[in-house]
Amino acid sequence: MVQNTIAIVWDFDKTLIREYMQTPIFEKFQVDQEKFWAEVDQLPRKYREQGVKVERDTVYLNHMLTCVNQGIFPGLNNQMLYELGKELRFFAGVPEIFDKLRDVVQKQPKYKDCRIEVEHYIVSTGLTQMIKGSAVNPFIDGIWGCEFIETPVKSELVSANTEQPIVFDIDPGKVISQIGTIIDNTSKTRVVFELRKGVNKHPEINVNGKMNADAYRIPFKNMIYIADGPSDVPVFSVLKKNGGKTFAVYAHGDEKGLEQVDTLLQNGRIDAFGEADYTEGSTSYLWLKSKVEMIADRIYEEYLEEIKAATSLAPGHIV
Repeated sequence: MVQNTIAIVWDFDKTLIREYMQTPIFEKFQVDQEKFWAEVDQLPRKYREQGVKVERDTVYLNHMLTCVNQGIFPGLNNQMLYELGKELRFFAGVPEIFDKLRDVVQKQPKYKDCRIEVEHYIVSTGLTQMIKGSAVNPFIDGIWGCEFIETPVKSELVSANTEQPIVFDIDPGKVISQIGTIIDNTSKTRVVFELRKGVNKHPEINVNGKMNADAYRIPFKNMIYIADGPSDVPVFSVLKKNGGKTFAVYAHGDEKGLEQVDTLLQNGRIDAFGEADYTEGSTSYLWLKSKVEMIADRIYEEYLEEIKAATSLAPGHIV
């Protein structure tokens, strides 16, 4: 595998947008989002009282389905989520930053010689359909997020009490009714392992199968991860330990956010941090640009070394 791809992996909420992406949903249905999230915060305790353990990161998905069933989010479906994604507002410099970082290698002739490319990916505990409907989707090479099923596939199993299949006349129609895919803060690490092996480009590859390091499509040292907080520590740790670059962001004026990313730096979780401002000339833009250049330079030097090693001396006269 030619390892000439640089993967820039982005978190979404509080990294590319200031607030949680579900805000347009609450606004559409005139629901108090603070009360929704307060209820979500209580769910682990309440379900524990029922003897059930739930995942804190993604139990909000179940609560959204509860709100659909109770008529709080009437008619909420994937198409609606996609349309609501158009209302998401991004930090300054987004989506322009994606192409600007691609241009770092595309406009350098020496990088073209070894066909270095920059790819952008989003890994989020939020909703894939909203990201797909947003302004960044045309600039992204892949999205990992949470997804809903609208029409569950019915079972054809036969009950032991009857010779005929039991058919329940329930058709939820085009509304979300089950959870399809879940991305939580620990499964984000699985995503970077998939990227390393190229599972997203070659689905026949088993992410858990053995693969030699020289066969990886994008080794960790060719990855940059950008996120906003402690919940991303598992990915930060994997990449930093294996030569990847890690960067944390906080919103302008957010003192708690600043303290949070500074703690990550002091604890050795990240390489650097900056404001979530990606306009050309900003600290975050300059840091990301310099790291893309640094990785590209290394790939180019490795490319020259491979050429040198593969080139034999020209034959001469025997004396």
